[in-house]
Amino acid sequence: MAMAEHDDILSDAEREALAMVTAPPAKTSLVLVVDDEPKNSQALSDYLMAKGIDCVIANGAQAALDYLQKQPRIGLMITDLRMEPQDGLELIRQVRESERAALSIIVVSGDTDVKEAVDVMHLGVVDFLLKPVDLDRLMELVKKELKIE
Repeated sequence: MAMAEHDDILSDAEREALAMVTAPPAKTSLVLVVDDEPKNSQALSDYLMAKGIDCVIANGAQAALDYLQKQPRIGLMITDLRMEPQDGLELIRQVRESERAALSIIVVSGDTDVKEAVDVMHLGVVDFLLKPVDLDRLMELVKKELKIE
């Protein structure tokens, strides 16, 4: 008996129910943590993971852009500004010009000047946190952006 005929035995509702059983559960959003200092991104990622937030780490701007192209589940990017060879400001500009332009972005930076802070805010970031990061505040922002209760 051909497969096509077999398919017709199922009603649409049954087929949907079956799909629900076989489909993996919808994945929650991922947070992309970007820092050219692996210990920083690892610490931030460990903290978020401990709070039940799925993360991926990119060690620099180029890796971050690659992830954003390949991984549609990324719903938020947390990036450092001071990075080599390409800084966080440039990364944010590139994201804003890409198909991921609407991505929520939180900036964390060890030091900054007013001009840089203003430039970043003009690029529509959610917030700008100075290091050492206030983790409670960060968690609040992450939950809000990912719409987690």
